[in-house]
Amino acid sequence: MLAGGKGIPPNPAAYQFEPKLDGQRIIASSEPSGAILTNRRGIDTTGTYPELVGLGAALAPHSAVLDGEVVTFNEKGQTSFQRLQRRMHVAQPTAELLAEVPVVFVAFDILWFDDEWLIGCPQHERTRILATLGLKGPAWQTAPILNAAPDELVEACRDLGLEGFMAKQLDAPYQPGKRSPAWSKIKCGRRREFVVGGWSTGQGSRQSSIGSLALGCYDLTPDEAERRRRPPRLFYVGQAGSGLNEEMIRQLSRLFAQIKAPESPFVNPPKLALDWVQPLLVVEIAYTEVTEAGTLRQPSIKGMRTDVIAGDVTWDDEIADRFLGS
Repeated sequence: MLAGGKGIPPNPAAYQFEPKLDGQRIIASSEPSGAILTNRRGIDTTGTYPELVGLGAALAPHSAVLDGEVVTFNEKGQTSFQRLQRRMHVAQPTAELLAEVPVVFVAFDILWFDDEWLIGCPQHERTRILATLGLKGPAWQTAPILNAAPDELVEACRDLGLEGFMAKQLDAPYQPGKRSPAWSKIKCGRRREFVVGGWSTGQGSRQSSIGSLALGCYDLTPDEAERRRRPPRLFYVGQAGSGLNEEMIRQLSRLFAQIKAPESPFVNPPKLALDWVQPLLVVEIAYTEVTEAGTLRQPSIKGMRTDVIAGDVTWDDEIADRFLGS
């Protein structure tokens, strides 16, 4: 289930509020013998996070399917997606890496418990059942419910430098595979995924390598495209070079060599000298605003999102407003 709403709902008393975690979405299927982890694309990531296998024993004798986020924390106690990048793409991490970048699974929903599906139960009932499990261990915990007014939460998020929080409708069921308005993202800063459609060379020491990425997002989801009987269009929203590090450049260079394209994938390609690639890769970007021209101001690359399908990266209201009528 994905969030389909945006902003503070008009009737906040009908919602519960949780922190928005900056990590990798994971479904954990737990049995007393162990746990199996899968990401948003249904790919088994159990080997990537071996410290979470103990979740099965922690919940024994119960069995459960939990929805949550794998996160790692920085020195300020904040979840850090950039730091998690060191773990997300490693199928069999070394003992040294496990010690340097420990992860925690933060469960925020329960879908199945002891032979009973709970997806039809209202949100508040699933939250109550999840709380009874008492998840508290070296690599697992339960997401807290935030007991404050939305305006107070926005102010606190900004003071603490957090990305935002989630609003979840108390009487709503869990809808697998759906982007539902019953869940809303409330952002204190702008941050989201974008599709990579090309790249430019850098300056100075990067003259022969990647200097910035050409970013875009689609105007329609696959479902909307089917209803409207036309393919989604990829709109260019700017270049991002800040945040690129040598490890990411090496990884992108290998990938770009495999997916290079002769023409621009954007319907509104920029008048820049760019190398084009097939729109298959997704990156996480932080930015300050969207300009009137429809480009991102001060974008910064936070990491690659191999767990997100490029076709699912569609524009939000702010970006759509800049391009409607195109």
